[in-house]
Amino acid sequence: MIFVVTGALLIGALWGLYLPLSKSWEGFLIALAGGALIVSVMLEMVEPAGQVLSFAALAASLAAGALCFTLADWFLSEKMRAAGGIGLLLAITLDGVPENLALGVSLIGADPLSVAALAGSILLSNLPEAAGGAKQMHKSGRSKPAVLALWTGAAVLLAAAALAGNLLLADAGAPPLAYMRSFAAGAVTASLATEIFPKAFKQEHFGTGIAIALGLIVAYGLTQLSGG
Repeated sequence: MIFVVTGALLIGALWGLYLPLSKSWEGFLIALAGGALIVSVMLEMVEPAGQVLSFAALAASLAAGALCFTLADWFLSEKMRAAGGIGLLLAITLDGVPENLALGVSLIGADPLSVAALAGSILLSNLPEAAGGAKQMHKSGRSKPAVLALWTGAAVLLAAAALAGNLLLADAGAPPLAYMRSFAAGAVTASLATEIFPKAFKQEHFGTGIAIALGLIVAYGLTQLSGG
């Protein structure tokens, strides 16, 4: 399942680079992913972390994740002149590393239905983000091989994080995993505000709200299927 989820980045990147994707569909799909990520932030990151950490610790970790994403996004955009999809790649990576560490741990002893539901939720967010991000990176001047190499690297990193979580963090205890989840929640919340929703609205003005709601409904339905 780890490779299915992270493989969605490669499939999405190939889709964005080599298959037709209109601006309206690109915006709709990015908004769909954003809606799914709202569910992921609250039910898979914030709530589990809140059961372990104090409110002050949770808030500090969330703020740290948001600050790290914002600073990294600003540095890439302003200092390195990176644009066109780099923010989405950064969002997936900052969100995905702690998320996949926790995912690897959650696979230990999990029932097949829960694993399938969690995989579907992450797949729903990763696939359209990768498609839209890869297309934007290519349009900004990067070659298709270079774009594909960047997304391949992100996929390998996330797969390694999930494997590390499964093999190395099973006995780490609840607090470290809670800090990972809350840090990831802060990073992805910042990415929703600064990268995902603005790009979706720019590409598909009228359908953005519908797509966000649809992504939220589908992702929440998957969590209910798993009993979450």
